[in-house]
Amino acid sequence: MTLFDAIIWIGAALTLAGLAGLVWCIVTVSRAKRAGMEDAALREKMRGVLAVNMGALAASVIGLMMVVVGVVLAP
Repeated sequence: MTLFDAIIWIGAALTLAGLAGLVWCIVTVSRAKRAGMEDAALREKMRGVLAVNMGALAASVIGLMMVVVGVVLAP
């Protein structure tokens, strides 16, 4: 296994972790909406989820970039 193979696999794992975070965000917000929370409580819940959402999106993008770099630079 070369360095580029490792970059590809680590990037794929990071992408999957980011995707799992995005799925968690979707599930959490949909449960909060179905619970019939008040507007202020729902906004507070979504404010916390937004930080996780942005982090998961960033992790997914960085992972995809690692995969592309590994594929392009692989001998």
